[in-house]
Amino acid sequence: MNFEDLKQQIEDAAKKAFLEVYEKHGAEKIYSFALYSDEGAMTVCPAANSMENLKEADEEDFLYYKYEPAEWAYEMDGAEEEFDEICSSLRNILDQHEDDEWFAGFQNKLYSTCIEVLEKLKNEDFFRKITGEDVFLIFTVSDYEFEKEEQKEMIVRLNDNAYKDEYLGWMNTWGAY
Repeated sequence: MNFEDLKQQIEDAAKKAFLEVYEKHGAEKIYSFALYSDEGAMTVCPAANSMENLKEADEEDFLYYKYEPAEWAYEMDGAEEEFDEICSSLRNILDQHEDDEWFAGFQNKLYSTCIEVLEKLKNEDFFRKITGEDVFLIFTVSDYEFEKEEQKEMIVRLNDNAYKDEYLGWMNTWGAY
């Protein structure tokens, strides 16, 4: 698989998804955007949330609902055709390989590609130009936890705003895992 082509596809789809969600829900104050995958590296999907949706979040677990894409209102929302095409390509490539070592390399490259896309969009001020505000960015994998240091590095890499500090502070409450 040509990961440079995939990176461009993911970037185009991410931009389109965010613009579509913002067009529909911008008045709700969109504050977050994520790309996420699965442990099998078969999917790449977008997610976003708004401050309006956070009003319904449980106070005791507020930061969890604020920063966990699986809990966000606009999960798999926007650029559906583009993300479906990306997922189909991933599944087709995966169907051609059964080697565990190959898979580990593919999975790592897919995950790092998604993070690179988010970082590029952040560095271009893509989200700020649309919302006029900082936007929290994250890459996550369903049913998978990154090592704590990897998670910290990603948050710092993707966020140089108040969200980063709040997220890192929240991470300190997690305890050892």
